[in-house]
Amino acid sequence: MAAAEQHYILPRPEFDKPVKILIVVAPYYKDIADNLVAGAKAEIEAVGGTWDVAEVPGALEVPTAISIAERLSNYDGYVALGCVIRGETTHYETVCNDSSRAIQMMGLNGICIGNGILTVENRKQAEVRAEVEGQNKGGGAAAAALHLIALSRKWGSSSKGIGFKPITDSIRLAGDTEDTPTA
Repeated sequence: MAAAEQHYILPRPEFDKPVKILIVVAPYYKDIADNLVAGAKAEIEAVGGTWDVAEVPGALEVPTAISIAERLSNYDGYVALGCVIRGETTHYETVCNDSSRAIQMMGLNGICIGNGILTVENRKQAEVRAEVEGQNKGGGAAAAALHLIALSRKWGSSSKGIGFKPITDSIRLAGDTEDTPTA
């Protein structure tokens, strides 16, 4: 197998407030998933961040778990990890395309996600990409999430409330008039 090409890697972002990331992993190929998670954890810890890990049955469930966590918890970002190895049927294309598309759509809606779901032809390719001392795709996915979080903090507000923000502090109910007291 040819060595990986040299490519530019952005410097790690720095944070003035702690970063909390959810790593969502499909451990179908447990040894490969474990290496991906180890790389992601190390990258998050290198910036002083904290992480939680959630396991799901397969790569198709990774985006769903991220979507649930985004609605119901308080993570700054997410790392999607897993491995899909080509088999004899078209199931490979379905899993690769649909998981990637769902992650991309959430990203386009402002969720900070690093996609480290490997899509490979064989186990050897997966092992090389997952190895922490090698291509470290788990660490790369965590780095992507961290960079997106840094941009989000730079360009957005720090609040992560649910719902809309009222224009004023006073609340008016339908049917209220100017003279009716509000909550």
